[in-house]
Amino acid sequence: MCYCRDCQAFARYLGTPEGILNDQGGTDIIATLPRHVHLTKGAERLLCVRLSDKGMLRWYASCCRTPIGNTPPDPKLPYVGLVRTCLPGTPSELDGAFGPARVSLNTGSANGQVSPTRIAAFFAILKIMRNVLGARLSGAFKENPFFRPGSAVPIVVPHVLKPDERHVLRGDT
Repeated sequence: MCYCRDCQAFARYLGTPEGILNDQGGTDIIATLPRHVHLTKGAERLLCVRLSDKGMLRWYASCCRTPIGNTPPDPKLPYVGLVRTCLPGTPSELDGAFGPARVSLNTGSANGQVSPTRIAAFFAILKIMRNVLGARLSGAFKENPFFRPGSAVPIVVPHVLKPDERHVLRGDT
């Protein structure tokens, strides 16, 4: 569960924070490799936004503004944080497939009291690093539906927010 202000800003950008964020402002993220994501239909409706020129690529469906996930801007870092609310299935089915949320990150930006999960976060980061390293060594990092094959070019041009837009969405004062 990520409580960072950028994930909250992304939900506000899409216009449906109540359908994406939990009561404390957290986004349930499922960390995986891009090669496990298959865009079976609707790829032509995929859009991308960056909250700043150095920010993550935040992917969503243009037709319904459903969040898909977040990727680094460089496909050589093979990671996608899928937004759990975009996935089909009941909560119990998703828990069965991915397990319940075990990690709480950036809890200082939560709305209310959320305890950080430092040990769980440490082990989750190690697992992500292991997966990234394995994909790099095997060449599997090249399988990425968010980038043009053989390049570091996203499949759609990201819209980069202006600083004042970002500040409003983040709730900066």
